[in-house]
Amino acid sequence: MAQFKKIESKIYAKTAAVLSPDTIYWKKLGVPTLVKEFGAIDYIDFSPVEPHLFAVTASVRVQIYNPITKLVVKNIVKFQEGAHGGSFRKDGNLLVAGDDLGKVRLFDVSTKSILRFFEGHQSPVHRTFFTADGHHVASFSDDRTVRYWDIATEKHLHTFTGHEDYVRAGCTSPISPNIILSGGYDRKIRMYDTRVQECVMTVDHGSAVESLVFLPSGGIFISAGGTSVNVYDALGGGKKLAQLSQHHKTVTCLQLASDGKRLLSGSLDRHVKVYDIATYQVVHTIDSSNAILSLGISKNDDTLVTGMVDGLIAIYRREIDPQEKDDSSSKQARKSRYRHIFESTDEQVKEFTYQRDEGHDRQLRKYQYKKALDAVMLASVRGKWPEKTVALIKELIRRNGLERAVAERDHDFLVKFLHFLTRHIGDYRFTPTLVDAANILLDVYEAKFEEFADTEVGRRFVLLADRLQQEETVIEEFLNVQGMLDMISIAADTAEPEDPNDTSVAYDASKKAKNQTTISVD
Repeated sequence: MAQFKKIESKIYAKTAAVLSPDTIYWKKLGVPTLVKEFGAIDYIDFSPVEPHLFAVTASVRVQIYNPITKLVVKNIVKFQEGAHGGSFRKDGNLLVAGDDLGKVRLFDVSTKSILRFFEGHQSPVHRTFFTADGHHVASFSDDRTVRYWDIATEKHLHTFTGHEDYVRAGCTSPISPNIILSGGYDRKIRMYDTRVQECVMTVDHGSAVESLVFLPSGGIFISAGGTSVNVYDALGGGKKLAQLSQHHKTVTCLQLASDGKRLLSGSLDRHVKVYDIATYQVVHTIDSSNAILSLGISKNDDTLVTGMVDGLIAIYRREIDPQEKDDSSSKQARKSRYRHIFESTDEQVKEFTYQRDEGHDRQLRKYQYKKALDAVMLASVRGKWPEKTVALIKELIRRNGLERAVAERDHDFLVKFLHFLTRHIGDYRFTPTLVDAANILLDVYEAKFEEFADTEVGRRFVLLADRLQQEETVIEEFLNVQGMLDMISIAADTAEPEDPNDTSVAYDASKKAKNQTTISVD
């Protein structure tokens, strides 16, 4: 007796993703640890010094986390209303934050005590930053102003005006203690110089500005607002150098990574995009579970934290366990040693393993064509592995058994079968088999079309007819395009007529191609 031959369903593998060095590098961050806060995450900032603690500003407090243990080590709760924009000084010893009352507080990180208290804003202060020298603080408020404070004397030095709407984005120059950058909901970005105490440059972003950042050189700044990220030349009068439009929802935050060689942007579309500063191309994308309001990354790229609208923070940590690495090396060495021993001794006999047939193969072996078709029409098979369903249909057609498999079926099965045909008949891999299956189905149920008139089955037949009509239209359009391309090819290969104004050759070629196309379509 001949051995039963299983159905060979060809699996069409997806195109392999190109693993660039950036992709490998950022994928090592691994699966994030999720921590729940009490409100939307307003701002995240990392301490520039080891062990690179990070501050999370949410609700009425600023919590400082250890990136290694992912636990809170400091909890600053001395706010009467919502806290905003908690950021570290470059030595990591001080932290400044604003609040909904328009006040700016300066804290000692180690003791959590308030060292300075700056009052003057009339509306909430959403962003606060230290200047490059660490001796002054810039605050950005909804009262449309930017204020400049002296830490030593606790005095207000100057107020910068000019914005016509909320100022909720800002930054200070990393190299000059006198340059302050602000972005407002009036779409304007303004650069202030504290030495002359006035605005020295204004550019229009085009949308409400959500975030600003300087490159380490201080000569280029980047803004985020709307769905775009714009790059400007600070030394060239604010000339726009590039516009990055990789997000499809509002970009809410920007951060620099890899010593300023990479730019990270977070958006409400739940994605973090990583750009190469040299080419402004996206080199990697990190997905999030919800819309992103803020993000921060440590100086050595070992920890990435994203804050979301639902109060969750996702902590990505690049961890390499030396013990695990040593264990892996020793296991590999043992495998190599054992392999050498086995190869030098007697021949090994492979253990026999019984291969279990799939459900449709078992039914096909028994000539139970209906049950075999039912096995591949399960949602778990036809949805995830349509190749197996098509392979069985093809085998049934070869055996002249598809008519028996689809005959005398109930409405539920016919609805599923017609839905499968409608969904996949346009796939070039399955088209020949499914067209034959559709013809067989029509032949079997031709006499019952009147019964299906007002039912779901009848509607599915109509949808299948519409889909076939669409495919026919697409094929006709492709044939027309092919005819035009043939015409262009013929015209290019044909020598030019003596009279430049003589278009008879092109006309004849066009007419011939049109006739050929019409015949092919018919």
